[in-house]
Amino acid sequence: MQGPDQAPTAAERKRVIRNAVGIGLAIVLLAALIATQTFPSSHSVVVDARAAGLVVAAVAVTLRAPFLVVVAAAAVTAALIRHLG
Repeated sequence: MQGPDQAPTAAERKRVIRNAVGIGLAIVLLAALIATQTFPSSHSVVVDARAAGLVVAAVAVTLRAPFLVVVAAAAVTAALIRHLG
């Protein structure tokens, strides 16, 4: 571990880059899944429990929740709305 006055080592820089790529990949995959599920092949927007899950996920991301919490909150919200509706 480096002090505040020392530059990061090459291994630390690689670790930070790997983490950033992993987070970016997760975001891109989730966005692609949302797009393919929201816009089916009939070219119409489907507004149902998925939309509520998307809103909850957006709020969780805004609050900087961990990725798994965002996914779980969206899934639980959609499941509850489908169960109640």
